[in-house]
Amino acid sequence: MKCASIGSPGGSTLCHSTDPSPTAAGFTLLEVLVALSIVAIGLASIGGLVATSVRGVSSIESHLTRLDTARAIMAALPDRDQLVPGTLTGEVAEHPWRIDVSPFAATDIGLRPSVRWVPNAVVLTVSSPTGAAMKISTISLRRSDGK
Repeated sequence: MKCASIGSPGGSTLCHSTDPSPTAAGFTLLEVLVALSIVAIGLASIGGLVATSVRGVSSIESHLTRLDTARAIMAALPDRDQLVPGTLTGEVAEHPWRIDVSPFAATDIGLRPSVRWVPNAVVLTVSSPTGAAMKISTISLRRSDGK
């Protein structure tokens, strides 16, 4: 290896290797840049997958919270004889809910005049604080006035 001092005629080259040896190890700048870009692409794709997973978990958590609220409301419904057509509203754990009770409207069912039970359609709507809603429909039987 030749080294030159500041005042030498070599001027700008302070050290210069005379014979590049084949055993010299190292990476070129281009190889390092290619490796870094491959790592960056891999990390970006992993970051995208993590973000998608977080959104999915949040959506499922919100859905399960609405479902638990709906189950609690359905379990606390009044007795079938006290559940009259109309609307009930309320809020449980920051989840507004609404129950609509109406006579079950089906044209293909022939109800006899002496029937003891009358079907009512019960529709429960539970909303989350973010605005997403869940609707559950069921049928409740109520004694007819004729008993």
